[in-house]
Amino acid sequence: MAARTDLNESRDIKGYAANIDGVANVIEAVRQAGSVQRTVFASSRLVFEIGYLPKSETDYRPSTLYGESKIKGELLVRQAADSFGPWVIVRPTSIWGPWFDVPYKKFFQLIGNNRYMHPGRRNPRKSFGYVGNTVHQLEKILEAPMERVNGKTLYMSDYPPIHLRRWADQIQEALGAKPIRTVPLSLLKIAAAMGDAARVVGWREPPLTRFRLNNMITEMVYDTSALESIAGPLPYSVEQGVAVTADWLRNFDNVPKRG
Repeated sequence: MAARTDLNESRDIKGYAANIDGVANVIEAVRQAGSVQRTVFASSRLVFEIGYLPKSETDYRPSTLYGESKIKGELLVRQAADSFGPWVIVRPTSIWGPWFDVPYKKFFQLIGNNRYMHPGRRNPRKSFGYVGNTVHQLEKILEAPMERVNGKTLYMSDYPPIHLRRWADQIQEALGAKPIRTVPLSLLKIAAAMGDAARVVGWREPPLTRFRLNNMITEMVYDTSALESIAGPLPYSVEQGVAVTADWLRNFDNVPKRG
């Protein structure tokens, strides 16, 4: 699971050596151990750009150096598969919950501080995952019969997908924030362009960029049927996950305490 997960590298993929050399090191360690029954490698949905529907597990189309680094990690696993024993690749989509960081921590913070503005009438479906459900899914992958998981590539998210506007409203209600404002998409595109410009001059995490806005408004749904057949019903509903996360933010982060 250990990796460099930010998207800040834009010049040299060597900045993501943990995602490439780190995978090679794990493969070698498993090979030398000789008795490891199953290895789960964490990749990413960003092995192809958002909105693209791949035709196969190796139909790659990255839009970031981070995505390219995760592709290289996947290829190392596939190429060495016969030499180190049973393996599974998981592709987490967008995982949120206590102890998370950018970008979805920022999403909760903006809503909690009454600064989030929803893009027009857009309400795309999103294959996001609450971290408590992700842990449950990983446990089930480790416990499943070998023939059901060996050599598989599984997308990790909650099922069914959430609707972005409904999720935002649930977060607003849980944090006791003001009702979310709706803003024309054209204005948000201008703000996103300004965010890109701010990054050029050194602001590492502006509230909005073109990449982030595109993530917000583009439908992102993955086929989780294989994972669902292995992991079964999820232990947390979206409402429960939002409530736990809101409580964590109030106690551990800079979100106003209301009510």
